[in-house]
Amino acid sequence: MRNDKHFYINGAWVAPKTPRDCDVIDPATEEVCAVISLGDQADTDAAVHAAKAAFSTWSASDPKTRAGYVRAILEQYESRVDEMAEAIRQEMGAPIDLARDSQAPCLPWHLQGFLDAFEDMVWDRPLRDDTPNDRIILEPIGVVGLITPWNWPMNQVTLKVIPALLAGCTIVLKPSEEAPLSSLLFAEFVHDAGVPPGVFNLVNGDGAGVGNQLSSHPDVAMISFTGSTRAGKAISKAAAESLKRVTLELGGKGANVIFADADEKAVKRGVIHCMQNTGQSCNAPTRMLVEESIYEQTVAQAAEVADSIKVGPTTESGRHIGPVVNKTQWDKIQDMIEVGVKEGARLVAGGPGLPEGVNRGYYVRPTVFADVKNDMRISQEEIFGPVLSIIPFKDEADAIAIANDTAYGLTNYVQSQDGARRNRMARALKSGMVEMNGQSRSNGSPFGGMKMSGRAREGGHWGIEEFLEVKAVSGWDPSA
Repeated sequence: MRNDKHFYINGAWVAPKTPRDCDVIDPATEEVCAVISLGDQADTDAAVHAAKAAFSTWSASDPKTRAGYVRAILEQYESRVDEMAEAIRQEMGAPIDLARDSQAPCLPWHLQGFLDAFEDMVWDRPLRDDTPNDRIILEPIGVVGLITPWNWPMNQVTLKVIPALLAGCTIVLKPSEEAPLSSLLFAEFVHDAGVPPGVFNLVNGDGAGVGNQLSSHPDVAMISFTGSTRAGKAISKAAAESLKRVTLELGGKGANVIFADADEKAVKRGVIHCMQNTGQSCNAPTRMLVEESIYEQTVAQAAEVADSIKVGPTTESGRHIGPVVNKTQWDKIQDMIEVGVKEGARLVAGGPGLPEGVNRGYYVRPTVFADVKNDMRISQEEIFGPVLSIIPFKDEADAIAIANDTAYGLTNYVQSQDGARRNRMARALKSGMVEMNGQSRSNGSPFGGMKMSGRAREGGHWGIEEFLEVKAVSGWDPSA
């Protein structure tokens, strides 16, 4: 068992001011796999002070120098990728193949996307060709507090830390206390890459403690948060007193609209996508909207696919799903499955309780409900588990109305061979992202939502610009 009770502050690993142990539980075994310490106000203050002291030098550094440090972080990852995959497997229950092939590689994928975008950044430019005395200057916003979740830990750490570094900000990272091991390893990458002291700091803690302390700290200029909508509201309120910039990546309840002319793999693709990462993805297509003419056959196919999805140990290779992150999450999912039954939805796959043959670990049966109405709780609330709701629709207008009838607006999906219809749907769906016919968005495309899903944009140019202030200058002397 590991012991990771120290924080990374001002370029060194330091003991907490007041130790407060917190067990990290391996959700596959329900056993303690590490012990961390949760920080208090003194630890947060020390990290913010270090970041504030480092800001003047880091913010004025040559952008090419900052990019060099980021490339050095990538080199550290490439030499220790297996360690990163194992940390993610232990802390949040990703099967080892998923951890190695999908979870850990989020770091190089997004990092390279930021470096590509960085090459095209213009930090200082005229407003227009005909306004030589007007200047637009991009400047880093200041000390930023980054609060990341447990479900895709390296995905979110990379999407926040790397653009903040490139922009010239200094950082205090608070990873989820549920999954801190990958972030502690990431801090080692930063240290070994030679990033100057104070530029990057890490303090473990919970939302009520370090999270709230960062959100309300007068020397923190910006909070970037990924997590639940409830927590996002609390952070916004705490940050309002000091008028911080707040960027939020929150929940989702994505609709996957399947028309009668969808390709033959559309249903299978949709079910597997919903169940990937054991359903613990904010952009999961958890509502499958199906045209009435193919409804019953789609329900049967979706149930067959769900029944074929294996649930297994995280240490074993293969295509299977692992546990959900903790007992609290397991209980919530079980409650929502029971709610679906009571609401009158037709259970066609899975259901409550542990999968057959499992007596330990927070495993959930891949579950599919049919005959769901969009006003049911299982249609409106983010379950964050392997639970799919299937809803029939009459025509394109009906599909749009159902898809948009939600508080969330992160990702929607469309399956049709009619290009004109796909384009109409993409414009009509109220979400920050629309993916169609199984085609993923390219590297550098912005990730973010609308409505209660938050309005941040992460990735590529947009992700870097989140951490920048725009300064407009008149009376500029272009000859000086």
